Amino acid sequence: MDLLLFTKALVGGILLGCSAILLLMFNGRIAGISGILGGCISAPSSDWIWRGLFIVGILIGGAIAAPFGEMPQNFGSSPVTLAIAGLLVGIGTRIGSGCTSGHGICGIGRFSPRSIIATVTFMLTAGITVFVRLHLL
Repeated sequence: MDLLLFTKALVGGILLGCSAILLLMFNGRIAGISGILGGCISAPSSDWIWRGLFIVGILIGGAIAAPFGEMPQNFGSSPVTLAIAGLLVGIGTRIGSGCTSGHGICGIGRFSPRSIIATVTFMLTAGITVFVRLHLL
């Protein structure tokens, strides 16, 4: 494995973990983006500030990191396929009561059995999907 790629992944993982810990410590909230984004629609006005700052931080972090990484120019799928995939992810997030960041980063870190099962399910489904797409279609 490329050492630079490993280092980037390690630093990114540490930053994600630290941000999840800080949000839980100081705000008592789980750093799952689907819950944070969904809460913008139904949250009381006092919750909008931290939710908005979190989302802006993600966008700014992505903008800062973009020049240093390999950004794909073409996802290899049509806009319709991407829209359907996004819709399916949203449905899965609602059914699973959270997203991969909430369950995978925060839930496993808290030893939540529900999150461990959800994350294993996400990963198995992703692996099967990749296998089917690359080897059977």
